[in-house]
Amino acid sequence: MDPASRVGLTPAAADLLRTLHAEHGPLMFHQSGGCCDGSAPMCYPAGEFLTGDSDVHLGDLQVPGIDPVPFWMARDQYAYWRHTHLTVDVVPGRGAGFSLEAPTGLRFLTRSRLLTDGELASLGLL
Repeated sequence: MDPASRVGLTPAAADLLRTLHAEHGPLMFHQSGGCCDGSAPMCYPAGEFLTGDSDVHLGDLQVPGIDPVPFWMARDQYAYWRHTHLTVDVVPGRGAGFSLEAPTGLRFLTRSRLLTDGELASLGLL
């Protein structure tokens, strides 16, 4: 059995990622529990935000027409979110200060739902 997906995206988020990819090249996300921009998902050019042992790779967002977009989360934040599936979405508003969408009039946010028992089992969490 393949492990369940931990992260996905809406069509609106995919559209914005294609636009950002055209301008900035390959992309990545990191979601922290930081103070300045709260726990907003931050979109960066791939490799601009350095990840390490204090981060968890939740998966890659598959956006038709561009490279997969890796999604990382701070390990301490993951401790709270490990039983959830995250969906990257877009809403009107000012993006997080360092995130690539900041000047677009849109901002990324994550929506969450609890993983099902089947998804938890496929991830080894049951």
